[in-house]
Amino acid sequence: MLTKFETKSNRVKGLSFHSKRPWILASLHSGVIQLWDYRMGTLIDRFDEHDGPVRGVHFHSSQPLFVSGGDDYKIKVWNYKLHRCLFTLLGHLDYIRTVQFHHEYPWIVSASDDQTIRIWNWQSRTCISVLTGHNHYVMCALFHPKEDLVVSASLDQTVRVWDIGALRKKTVAPADDILRLSQMNADFFGGVDAVVKYVLEGHDRGVNWASFHPTLPLIVSGADDRQVKLWRMNDTKAWEVDTLRGHMNNVSCVLFHSRQDIIVSNSEDRSIRVWDATKRTGLQTFRREHDRFWILSAHPEMNLLAAGHDSGMIVFKLERERPAFSVNGDSMYYVKDRFLRFYEFSNQKDTQVIPIRRPGSSTLNQGAKTLSFSPLENAVLICSDTEGGSYELYIIPKDSYGRGDTVQEAKRGVGGPAVFVSRNRFAVLEKSTNQVLVKNMKNEIVKKSALPFVADAIFYAGTGSLLCRAEDRVVIFDLQQRIILGELQTPFVRYIVWSNDMENVALLSKHSLVIANKKLVHQCTLHETIRVKSGAWDDHGVFIYTTLNHIKYCLPNGDSGIIRTLDVPVYITKVYGSTIHCLDRDGKNCAIVVDATEYVFKLSLLKKRFDQVMSMIRSSELCGQAMIAYLQQKGFPEVALHFVKDERTRFNLALGSGNIQIAVASAKEIDEKDHWYRLGVEALRQGNSGIVEYAYQRTKNFERLSFLYLVTGNLDKLSKMLKIAEVKNDVMGQFHNALYLGDVGERVKILENAGHLPLAYATAKAHGLQDIAERLAGELGDNVPILPEGKSPSLLVPPSPLICGGDWPLLNVTKGIFEGSLDNVGRHDEDIYEEAPDGDDWGEEGGLGIVDVEEIQNGASGPLGDEEADEEIGEEGWLLEDLEIQTEHDTPKTANNARSSGFVAPTPGMPVSQIWSQKSSLAAEHAAAGNFDIAMRLLSRQLGIKNFAPLKQLFLDLHMGSHTYLRALATAPVISLAIERGWSESVSPNVRNPPALIFKFSDLEEKLKAGYKATTTGKFTEALRLLLGILHTIPLVVVDTRREVDEVKELIIIVREYILALKMELKRRELKDNPVRQQELAAYFTHCNIQMPHLRLALLNAMTVCYKAGNLNTAGNFARRLLETNPTNENQARTARQVLQAAEKNMNDATQLNYDFRNPFVVCGATYVPIYRGQKDVSCPYCSSRFVPTQEGQLCTVCDLAVVGSDASGLLCSPSQIR
Repeated sequence: MLTKFETKSNRVKGLSFHSKRPWILASLHSGVIQLWDYRMGTLIDRFDEHDGPVRGVHFHSSQPLFVSGGDDYKIKVWNYKLHRCLFTLLGHLDYIRTVQFHHEYPWIVSASDDQTIRIWNWQSRTCISVLTGHNHYVMCALFHPKEDLVVSASLDQTVRVWDIGALRKKTVAPADDILRLSQMNADFFGGVDAVVKYVLEGHDRGVNWASFHPTLPLIVSGADDRQVKLWRMNDTKAWEVDTLRGHMNNVSCVLFHSRQDIIVSNSEDRSIRVWDATKRTGLQTFRREHDRFWILSAHPEMNLLAAGHDSGMIVFKLERERPAFSVNGDSMYYVKDRFLRFYEFSNQKDTQVIPIRRPGSSTLNQGAKTLSFSPLENAVLICSDTEGGSYELYIIPKDSYGRGDTVQEAKRGVGGPAVFVSRNRFAVLEKSTNQVLVKNMKNEIVKKSALPFVADAIFYAGTGSLLCRAEDRVVIFDLQQRIILGELQTPFVRYIVWSNDMENVALLSKHSLVIANKKLVHQCTLHETIRVKSGAWDDHGVFIYTTLNHIKYCLPNGDSGIIRTLDVPVYITKVYGSTIHCLDRDGKNCAIVVDATEYVFKLSLLKKRFDQVMSMIRSSELCGQAMIAYLQQKGFPEVALHFVKDERTRFNLALGSGNIQIAVASAKEIDEKDHWYRLGVEALRQGNSGIVEYAYQRTKNFERLSFLYLVTGNLDKLSKMLKIAEVKNDVMGQFHNALYLGDVGERVKILENAGHLPLAYATAKAHGLQDIAERLAGELGDNVPILPEGKSPSLLVPPSPLICGGDWPLLNVTKGIFEGSLDNVGRHDEDIYEEAPDGDDWGEEGGLGIVDVEEIQNGASGPLGDEEADEEIGEEGWLLEDLEIQTEHDTPKTANNARSSGFVAPTPGMPVSQIWSQKSSLAAEHAAAGNFDIAMRLLSRQLGIKNFAPLKQLFLDLHMGSHTYLRALATAPVISLAIERGWSESVSPNVRNPPALIFKFSDLEEKLKAGYKATTTGKFTEALRLLLGILHTIPLVVVDTRREVDEVKELIIIVREYILALKMELKRRELKDNPVRQQELAAYFTHCNIQMPHLRLALLNAMTVCYKAGNLNTAGNFARRLLETNPTNENQARTARQVLQAAEKNMNDATQLNYDFRNPFVVCGATYVPIYRGQKDVSCPYCSSRFVPTQEGQLCTVCDLAVVGSDASGLLCSPSQIR
């Protein structure tokens, strides 16, 4: 049983499938009727007008109606669209057991415990016939699907078949008067509408259910005698054919399957049984632990069944309907009706190839499940669930195509699934031993590979590889090397689909889709509420997949969408352009032509193929809010702009893409303060002061206008703003404008008029206006403010503008593909472009020449652009009494002489730093060019460096050191010049040398000598600082020859040994209370590869520490080693000889050390423990320091740069290495 949907509820007594929609009605013992969507798994509606249990329910085949009957003796007809009961049919005198609509006439048949069957006309809402004859409860009554018959089952132990032909003739209007007259007579004298045709006797107890076969003259019944009986009928009689025994309790419901020769029954013994209708034998039994079954229902058109039980219901299928297929290039093999078939996609030719064996098993679900094809051997592997998993190998003869009658003897085997892994080898999963058996074409085992994980399925993953499914993950396993190549955590994977180039794989689960690359590196995951059924890759790398009711797409970045809806589920086999080839559940091939525009458009955007985007915008109807939102989300508002007609949306998109031109046009249409303000902000960001000014004028924002004139140095307009403030009686505005202008006299006048005489006096006095100051002093009398003595006043006068700033100059740049080609798509844009003057820098090169056509025709020019504009403002806009800024102002444009007087910047060449970046693979040269991110990536790849904090200052020094900086004018920016290595005057100016670098190898050698000296004098911290500096600088050093490269690598080894030794010695000095560890660290120090004078000091130190601790044997060993170095210092030699003599007298150690001088070892750079020869270790990819395996993935403690154990290609410090 394949359970598709399950509910938990009160006992379910009635069920009915909708014929078209994925709905099912369940009537409950509690009196509620539930309407479920079994595909989505959601409760759509509930109806609860019945009083007491509802035992029968049925959907109408074409109208939005259903009927229900319950223990309240009522039959109710409902409209599910209106969510209410339309009417109630009354007449039965006891519980109603079943109700059913007629498939053609407006009839309802009902069975009741009042021992009658009634037929009702639901249009006239009357009872048209009462069928009497049973002498106990009638448990069910059903119409025949085609003929004028009704079958009923009763607890009187009989099944009755009723002929209702007379009722049909009576309902259908007679053709002539004689027939109508005879019918009237029959009605008058009590003619019978329905007669008993057969009474079927044979059950020993009451019969609970009886139903017709959909096409054959058969009836099946189930009773309290625990038997299922099969009956046959002809025109004159009916007889018992067979009895199916097996149920252990009352059989509650039984019916024929609509599409297969099987009978399904359920019982109060808590089981559903499936019987073979032809062999009359049991096929399968499904049991529930605690719930008795009461009702069965079959879908009228699909292969679905539903069963109601004590605690809910289940919707299920008996067998899988997915055809097994394998696509190979332009063709496909698939299994249909026990034949292997061959289908060519190009000409849609379908041929039968060979018959395949019918499974000998007597259970369900034994058909072909998967199919694998080897094109070179022309062999097919067909796997099924027979015997717990088995396969059959067929070699297809070349001459069998089209005939399909050659019976092939297949090679069979148990296990599975089985897939081809090469031309003539296939792999079979043996689940019992968890190993893969590789077999040849003779079905002989060639090789066995045990899997290092528990797998329950295998799929093809390229030649010699398998994709294995474990419980919560998938793994790619190489059968040759027997290693895992990739692993990915996923939901339970049911199917996999490889892309045509085998670079990507789609992993299909029940409710999700995972896209990964060939090494199972995760790319994206999609979750679906409806089950995912199949999928295939198209030529663009888009994955097209189906759910139960949609065809959808998934882009490489995880974006998805619906292509079209489906009436019935299909299984995609191949995608060619906009044609999707698929198999349906009947095994028929079909080609669905879809509109691929949406996903091709999104893919083109994703891959930045803007030429395709352009042509699609021009030719297709890609409109809608979803597409606009998508384009905005992906950072392409300028593309979205050309889809939109709504002005507010256009305004927002225009601002997002910086298209001031369209923003102004939209702002004029909307004409709201907020939009003008936002337009002003964007125009200010772009340096378009004309538009800023226009926006501020439209909103009468005088404070911002004044400040704009101040920063652009437009004193004429500032003085006009002063007059406007005066007319408006805006004292604060007047004062601000006077302050911006530096007009002291005006400021004094404003303060005086406002009554601030002391302030006016102080201002006049400070700025040297003696006449006015004396006049004001006279007015103030004794209240003259005392100004501070001996201080020179600072004058509040702004500097005079040298240049009056207009719009920012623009570089001549090529328009973007969308700007140039699509700017005439907008509403006003054609007119705007026609009128844009030749000399307009913004309009021509930047797409921002904003003018209004009507106003140009009226002879107006841009606002505040020249003397005429000044006059215009003076007369109309600024000095009117009501001070309304008129909307008749033109949208500004640049003056016509902009080309002659304006500055056009020369076309910039390629910066030297960019040339350095393009020509070099050396991290130092990228850092010098300022490309720190590339330099970091190179160092990470070459040396495994992950910690760049110590290199930050070195990067900055390199960059600063390879450039020099020149001051030109006080107002101009500093000019940066690149300094090149090996530059000379004779070289052509077009030839660029690599950058001059401040770090040289010779400097590092000097630093090393300083480090040696500090070590000799015992300044270990200073020595460590110097040596670490060398190790951090080496990655950023560039040398010329191969010999120097070897010297650099040798320097790394020397410095590494010293850093390790010094860190151990400093660590030893910290350990005051651990003498054993002190001795060990002193001993390890002597095994570092350091210069001879330093080694002697280390040996002397270790000897002294061990001797004092009573470890005479170990101290004697150090003394011996010290004497072997022939020390030049006599004191050292004498001390060593004395220790050696003492050790020879007492060859014992007081404490045991983790130190064996006889066994060669290296010291772990992090834990400072010996790693003896033969023990596993990991190393730093940069400084080659060795570590214990637990340090893998940690930062190297020696160089403090690289990650221990990471992959790296090696040091690259010379152009000679690249050549």
